[in-house]
Amino acid sequence: MTLYQPESGYSYNSDSLFLYDFISRFNPKGELLDVGAGCGIVGLLLGRDFKTVNVYGVEKQEHFIKYAQKNAQVNEIEYQLFQSNFLELEEQKKYDFIVSNPPFYPEGVQKSEDAVLLNARYASNLPLDDFFKKVSRLLKPHSHFIFCYDPTAFSDICTAISRVKMRICDVQFVHSKENKNASLVMIHARNGSKSMMKVLNPLIVMNENEYTKKIKEIFLKTDTQSVKCQL
Repeated sequence: MTLYQPESGYSYNSDSLFLYDFISRFNPKGELLDVGAGCGIVGLLLGRDFKTVNVYGVEKQEHFIKYAQKNAQVNEIEYQLFQSNFLELEEQKKYDFIVSNPPFYPEGVQKSEDAVLLNARYASNLPLDDFFKKVSRLLKPHSHFIFCYDPTAFSDICTAISRVKMRICDVQFVHSKENKNASLVMIHARNGSKSMMKVLNPLIVMNENEYTKKIKEIFLKTDTQSVKCQL
């Protein structure tokens, strides 16, 4: 898949590819909304590989809307985009799946002065409580919310999820190497579920100086090619 991206500023990284792989295990179908779509990578990969999915994206930065539209056109994937702050998105439509690689840099991290990077990276632009409340209002009953986040915020995530009466069903932590602390957590939650939480085997990125077999499989499966340009 060819993906056009801005020449400078925020670009998608492997987190989006790992999230796509995690979402895939739940066989998405029906109406799917990608929150904070950026250049469209997560939603477009799902639209390419799951033919029973109707893909929507919401992105507040006009800077990225042009790239996401271009990427949908080039890859011939039906993709409806809303240019909106997610918290202000109309609530007339309900979704079977809501997925997201949201901004999650914590408050203590030095912030970029670049407005695009500021909106794409920092959790203060989409606080957990507000984020989850909005998700719960947009989900159909017994539907799926799948996202990735900073693993150091996992306890806060559990608390905030329970406040909106959703339950975490599946969790996978991502580690750059086997002996390193987790650098990412991927979470599958549902509304109306009574399932016990399942902690999956960790996803290890590197084995010494080489990608692990699983990571190579993800890269081969996603098969993305980034083209930096100015639209």
